[in-house]
Amino acid sequence: MKRVLLLSTVHPSADSRIMYKIAPSLQGCYEVFCALPDLRSGGKDKPHLINLPKFGRLLPRILFAHPVVLFKCLRLRPDIVHIFVPELIPLAFLFQWAGAKVVYEVQENLFKKFAIKRYNNGPVFKRLFHFFDNLARRKFHCIFTDDAYLEEYRHLAKPFVVIHNYVSLPVIDSLAHEGAPTHRHEVFYLGVVSMERSLDTMIHAMAMLKNGYPHCHLHVFGPMRVDKAELEAIAGYREAKDNITFHGYTDQKLALRYARQCVAGIALLKPVADYPESFPTKLFEYMALQLPVIASDFPVYKQIVEGAQCGFCIPPYNAKMLRNALECCITDSALRQQMGRNGRKASEAHYNWASEEEKLLSFYNDILNP
Repeated sequence: MKRVLLLSTVHPSADSRIMYKIAPSLQGCYEVFCALPDLRSGGKDKPHLINLPKFGRLLPRILFAHPVVLFKCLRLRPDIVHIFVPELIPLAFLFQWAGAKVVYEVQENLFKKFAIKRYNNGPVFKRLFHFFDNLARRKFHCIFTDDAYLEEYRHLAKPFVVIHNYVSLPVIDSLAHEGAPTHRHEVFYLGVVSMERSLDTMIHAMAMLKNGYPHCHLHVFGPMRVDKAELEAIAGYREAKDNITFHGYTDQKLALRYARQCVAGIALLKPVADYPESFPTKLFEYMALQLPVIASDFPVYKQIVEGAQCGFCIPPYNAKMLRNALECCITDSALRQQMGRNGRKASEAHYNWASEEEKLLSFYNDILNP
């Protein structure tokens, strides 16, 4: 059986795309190895897991994690190496030299993202990224998670495919036994926690919502990209802090259980970097969970949310409009339930992993059997 190595020095051990979508999809056809930071032991019917050291900064990863990758993975002699971060491009050439086909997955437009990155964004890193990214375009097969990235990646030497990060309905449905919602004033957010992703707007809206609904509560799941001083300086934080729980990074399967108790899911991103033209995964997860969506009023978001009639699209800076949308979800149970059903119907028809799985398997087959 052909061997596939899924490799990242950045993604968490419970990354939903790698561990809950790509790896399970490939296992029926290939022997799958997953090399990620802080992975634990595998098990029956699971991919082989290879634990890598975890470092937040790029330079320590290059110095300490990359040699571990070579020591643990090069001897596997994989037929396909699927990398998920550009820093692994130099190592991927070593795997290619050893006989592997390389798949370079582009999950964000770093050409636009560097402007908002808080670290690993120095001039040297930017130059190195441009150099190796251009090499990858000429030497590797590429997978893109969003159609918008094709505007940047126009000249590719090898076949490529867009495989959206749509929701895995079996994973979502595995949470169905967790019970019906019990508290009708809870709100859900899943993703990186930052100002660019409207943390200030959410906090200000919760402070206003608390006046009429003192028991309202916002559950925030994801890694923090703001420090304590920035957080305390947000308008309304002092009033709303007891109504907000920052859970930190949490396994998706655990975090989504909270969503079932909530009246709405927030997917507000500000018009910076590549956000206006690329979709946040949380949007599709909320829809599959039958959770009304409150998203930014970007045209591409409106096409999905308003087209499916599954939520509200509002300006990401407008806390008052967010507060009003949340109040509508709290008070109008019939509308909330209808939006939830509409979102689920759309995810079943269009925005689910099953169709993307077919593209992934076909792409892999074409790489190995050109």
